[in-house]
Amino acid sequence: MSQQTRPAASFASTDFSQLPDTVQAPDPVQAQNPLQAPVPGKLGRIFAFPNPVNEHAARFTAGLVVVLALTAVVARLDWLVGLIAAGFVLRVAFGPRISPAALLSVQVLAPLVGEPKLVPGPPKRFAQGIGAVLSIAAFVLLLAGASLAGWTLILTLVVAASLEAFIGLCVGCIIFGVLQRRGLIPAGACEECANFTLRKG
Repeated sequence: MSQQTRPAASFASTDFSQLPDTVQAPDPVQAQNPLQAPVPGKLGRIFAFPNPVNEHAARFTAGLVVVLALTAVVARLDWLVGLIAAGFVLRVAFGPRISPAALLSVQVLAPLVGEPKLVPGPPKRFAQGIGAVLSIAAFVLLLAGASLAGWTLILTLVVAASLEAFIGLCVGCIIFGVLQRRGLIPAGACEECANFTLRKG
């Protein structure tokens, strides 16, 4: 029995009507940078922190922390220290979207000053993290009966927050810049502030 051979398809018989009308060109940005970071997913958007940040709003938030912390010290209100700590945690995790103090600063107080003054966000988040550590430690010490150590930490927080609120000196931001210049914080964490310098006002 002879083997039948199937005729090869010729170029002329190709049906070009099924081909797409246009061919999308590759993204030149992705072509130049194949290791480009992907767009943050849903989880990344939930825990996003604004960058840049309105300096006026940050200073108002620091001022509110000063008022709350001084009230806690004068009235010896341990539970208020817990609220202050919770506010710092909310701002570190979610930015100004959930914290009542930050919302008041961003939506009500800062617009009263005028045009926003934009500064890098990562140093501000780092500063909020330091505030969270101090206030949580103070709250734990107060609950444990170590009142002197707890209130000392709160007074330290008052000093740092007062510097930012009244003269625009962000201690946490300065620490962030020092750590980044020494390589302890990657330069990619904040490229625009790798050479962070002291800013006032």
